[in-house]
Amino acid sequence: MTDNNEPRVGTRPEAPPDRRRWLVLVILLVATFMDLLDVTIVAIAVPSIQQDISATYTAAQWVLAGYSLAFALLLITGGRLGDIVGRKRMFLLGMAGFTLASALCGLAPNPEVLIASRVLQGAMAAMMVPQVISSIQVMFSPRERVAAFSVYGGVAGLATVSGPLLGGLLIKADLLDLGWRTIFLINVPIGLAALVGALVFMKELRTPHALRLDLTGVGIITVTMLLLVYPLMQGREKDWPTWIFAMMAASAVGLVVFAAHQRRRSAQGGSPLVPMELFKEKAFVGGLLVNLVFFAGIVSFFLVFIIYLQAGLDKSVLAAAMANLPWSVGIALASGASFQLAPKLGRTVLHIGTALMTASMVAIILTIQFVGTDVSVWHFVPSMFVGGVGMGLVAPLLVDAVISGVPHHEAGSASGVLSAVQQVGGALGIALIGVIFFGLLGDRAQGVAEANTAPIRAALQSAGAPVDAQRQAVDGFVRCFVDRSAEEDPTAVPVSCRNTDQAAPAAVTRAYAEAATDARRELFSDAMKLTAWYNAGVFLLAFLLVFRLPRRINVHAEAEAGLDEDAPADPADSTRVH
Repeated sequence: MTDNNEPRVGTRPEAPPDRRRWLVLVILLVATFMDLLDVTIVAIAVPSIQQDISATYTAAQWVLAGYSLAFALLLITGGRLGDIVGRKRMFLLGMAGFTLASALCGLAPNPEVLIASRVLQGAMAAMMVPQVISSIQVMFSPRERVAAFSVYGGVAGLATVSGPLLGGLLIKADLLDLGWRTIFLINVPIGLAALVGALVFMKELRTPHALRLDLTGVGIITVTMLLLVYPLMQGREKDWPTWIFAMMAASAVGLVVFAAHQRRRSAQGGSPLVPMELFKEKAFVGGLLVNLVFFAGIVSFFLVFIIYLQAGLDKSVLAAAMANLPWSVGIALASGASFQLAPKLGRTVLHIGTALMTASMVAIILTIQFVGTDVSVWHFVPSMFVGGVGMGLVAPLLVDAVISGVPHHEAGSASGVLSAVQQVGGALGIALIGVIFFGLLGDRAQGVAEANTAPIRAALQSAGAPVDAQRQAVDGFVRCFVDRSAEEDPTAVPVSCRNTDQAAPAAVTRAYAEAATDARRELFSDAMKLTAWYNAGVFLLAFLLVFRLPRRINVHAEAEAGLDEDAPADPADSTRVH
């Protein structure tokens, strides 16, 4: 048996725990919630932003992409800076910058200022976010870390899916007639409170090891991430030209060069940006792979689901946002249970969670199939709740699986790598599902439109229109529907849709509107069903990748509970701390 008071082999005796660590955890979780919320909350406000400051569709998309791109490029550097100069110092810098950038976003007079402010906001988030996971790793004992990561996972999961809901509520409330600006300005008082709290209650957490920032490594990994993330974010909009694929291929070369540089720097006694020894840990590598696939499924699903509800079924912003509520409830109920089940069931908890998420996608497909185009958000409550329960079981344990075996002086670097992998996973998922979903809309638009022209023909016949005029009108309807389905900007009106007959009888105009509504609902429903099969496949892949994780997760908590860690059932399935 391992003595609870005896330090691990290969580790230093830990300092007495900070009495205010749980209060500090609350402050750290506020930062986590603000970051993840700002990734998703803006999407729901894009139409309002376009209308209020005359932003083009491309500019509005860069309001979304600018944050994510800056965030992804600087995450690994931000994590390592926490190891070097101190996690409190970097957290304060990131929180102060994030709060300032939020204010600038909320006060932006034009699209250019808004985009620049969002880039600054993403860069500051990259300084702040890696300090959260690494600080939890350092502040808490292994047993307490179980509860800390459980709360972290629940909050992170809720923030990931709550953005559209909170965004919809804020825009609907229209506080002080600020409209969409409130989604940014609300960060200011919250950020200031978190900043003061961290300044007063958070202790400086700095590694005792002498580390220096690897500037060459920073340059290589920043360029590499740019070559990888930018094509994923912009590929569909650019129609996937050859240079997009060339950039992604170059990013693979960049990763090889970066790894070689890191090994050489370690061999020369320098401080690498990302210690390659981390990748010798089975749990670390397996956890990164599961995180990559997991986030590729989660982020892409909610993007398409919101588009399906709003653009396809004409649901209001608030109604579409409320559809996410059962998922959030499921996360809240299940996230605490995941760590209680983990010591008994091990990685089986992750298998149960990913299986439930796969089943949730299948249930959504069946709901659309059997209810049809008149489906309401209430029909999705059971399937969304099951998906939320699955995510609540998975999300907290994934973080612990990656981080728990990492030495404290490498926690910031490992946290940055984890956050970067999650970001790349989200970008990859959006890129793939964009090709699938919007490709289906374009490919099936004509067939769906032609199948819904009967009301138009009947109305024209009743109005006494000649046969040639009927054929021209129907062809015009189909052409307009196909062109509108191919538009990236949902607010754009194609030229083929502008030649409407203002003198047409009311019955004919009504038939056009009904046919367009029925065709749009059918088209988006078909695309949503087929796209959900993609998400089901992604979560099934995550299920399979869980086998790469050790059977026993939370072995540190088991050791403190008095289990014999020195004689595990299967040494190959145990995480280690060097």
